[in-house]
Order: sequence, then C-alpha cells, then structure tokens
Amino acid sequence: MGGFQQKDICSCLLGAKEGGWTCCSHTCCWEGGRLQLLGLSIATLSTVTHYGLHFTLISNISLESNSYRVIHHAAFYFGICLSMTLILAALLSSAATVQESQCLTAMDGADLKKVAWPCSCRLANRVKFNSFSRAACSPSRLLASLWTIHGFFCFALAFCGLIPAACWRYTHGTEVENSMMDVYDLVYEEVRRNASSFRRHELTAIHEAFLCCGKRSPFGDTANVERKTCPSGQMHDVGQDCLREIQDFLKKHMDFVSMLLGITIGFTVYGMILTSFLWFSIHFSSNLDRKGKYTLRER
Repeated sequence: MGGFQQKDICSCLLGAKEGGWTCCSHTCCWEGGRLQLLGLSIATLSTVTHYGLHFTLISNISLESNSYRVIHHAAFYFGICLSMTLILAALLSSAATVQESQCLTAMDGADLKKVAWPCSCRLANRVKFNSFSRAACSPSRLLASLWTIHGFFCFALAFCGLIPAACWRYTHGTEVENSMMDVYDLVYEEVRRNASSFRRHELTAIHEAFLCCGKRSPFGDTANVERKTCPSGQMHDVGQDCLREIQDFLKKHMDFVSMLLGITIGFTVYGMILTSFLWFSIHFSSNLDRKGKYTLRER
C-alpha cells in the first residue's frame, strides 16, 4: 500500500476547507459586493427623488396641509438610512469572511510545514491543528464572530424597515399620486381665478417640467390660462391633460421603487441566512477543525 505523495497531502489539508468553508466565504464576499452596489443604487434613487426637478418643484409649491412634503422628506431619509445599513452589513460580513479565511489559511500553512519530502504519510483520521495555531487564531475568530453578529443585526434592521415600507407602498400607493395632483389642481384653479396671481409662475414651471399644457376642467374657460402659462414649445399641446402626465410619470417611478424594494428584501433575507451560517461555522469551529494526526513512515 503506497503512501500519499506531497500533492495528495496538500489535497488532504485543503480538501475539507474547499467543501464547505470556501464555498461559504466566496458566496459571502460575492454577496457583500452586490449588496454594496444595491445600497449605492438605493442612495442614488433617494437623492434623485429628493433633489430631482419634478419632485422638488411639487414639494416647494405644496401647502403645509398637503401630505406630499412630509412623504417627500421621509422617503429621502429612509432611503439614505437603508442604503447605509446595507453597505455596513455588507462590509461587516465581508470583513468577517476574510478574517476567518486568513486564519484558516495560516493554519493550513502551519500544518503543511510539518510534512517532510520525500516521506509519504497515511492519514489516520483528519489533520489536527496544533495548539499554537489555535491559540493564535482565537482573537481573529472572536473578531470575525463579532463582525458576523453585527452584520446579521444590520440585515435584520434593514429587513424590519423594508417590510413596513413595502406594506405602506401597496396600501397607500395612491396617496403620493393624489397629493401631487392636488398641488397641480390648487395652483391651476388659483391662476384661473386670478391670472395675475403669483401662482402663475409656478404653474408655468410645472408645465415646463412635465412637458404638458393645461388640463380638462369641468368649469371650462381654460384656454386663457393655457396661453399665459404654457411655454411656446408646448403651445401645440394645448388641452393635453397635465394630470395624466403627472400620473404616468409617477407610476413609472413608483414601479421602479417597488421593484427595488422587492430585490432589497430578497437580498436582506439571503444576507441573514448567509451570516447565520457564517456565525455557526465560526462558533462551532470544532466542526471545521480537522482532528487526528499524520502517521509518518518511510517508503
């Protein structure tokens, strides 16, 4: 019965890690990178929504009694906090994975140095880490475990914030739309009653932003308002319903927000599962430690 060669020894030492831990570490690192991109996407969308021309214009015009201004600011701060939480969770889980991977790699290197060439060996059970290597890696494993716990709670915090946001989106989906159209109705009717009102410039700005001109009013007599407030480039669109344009614009935006919410919820659940598996792998390190010893004999 021939013994293992040096390449077989390397396979013995690294084989157990390749089965479970390496798969987990690669998955966690890849997940962390995608979560950081997702967090940056949410931060970008929140910034565009808050400082974009269409939303900022309606927010500045809306009255204090209108709910749009509150929703406008709340959505921005929620998006920024959510993106920071996701990025922090991704960084913590990735750092914990790298920390534990380096520890395992160092242990493997220490065990490989104990094998002499051209001797061959017979594997009695598994490779046992020496006490010095375990003691040296204990602080690293403790740090990796703490980072994993914090990463899990960041994912859980994001999940707890996303579920109410998704529920609000589907139960109050028309509230944002109605509040924006209420602002336009208010401005339009004030200008219709008083053409010299300061609201005339605001109505003109809305027409320019949404590329529309006027609305269908049951009171009639809208042509005079549209001639004074529609830009010259949109005069051929006189009679085009601005309420419909606002509704279509907001529907596209909210559909994108809903899709991003669904993706984020999926990734947070996936992140909680991975960080849980990572923590159990570190905490119950006895399942990863290769116990036993090599029995060396000359060929």
